[in-house]
Amino acid sequence: MYTSTFTFQKKQYDAAFYALDEQIASLAKAIPGYLGEESWENADTGLISNVYYWDSLESLQALMANPIHQQAKAAQANWLDGYQVVVAQVLRSYGDGKLAHPCAELHGAIT
Repeated sequence: MYTSTFTFQKKQYDAAFYALDEQIASLAKAIPGYLGEESWENADTGLISNVYYWDSLESLQALMANPIHQQAKAAQANWLDGYQVVVAQVLRSYGDGKLAHPCAELHGAIT
């Protein structure tokens, strides 16, 4: 399993942003291997993080190579005041089983 974490500082969103964001969200969910996502906002810094879960690196790369995603990436400076992307391989996940989570079924958990 892989994650791609997109952390950014937002500027002003407009209709073009919302249209592209909706297209990318639909596109990601339609890619075989998409497992889910989470979003977080840091109230102190205003930074937002979106974490996307994928069953393979190839699934993630399918989104990254899509022309709609490339269009949004090229225009990001219109809506964002900086961003960082971290791609990571998930080795383990554990919890008490009470939360629905894309990693809930991952084996190799630490107990």
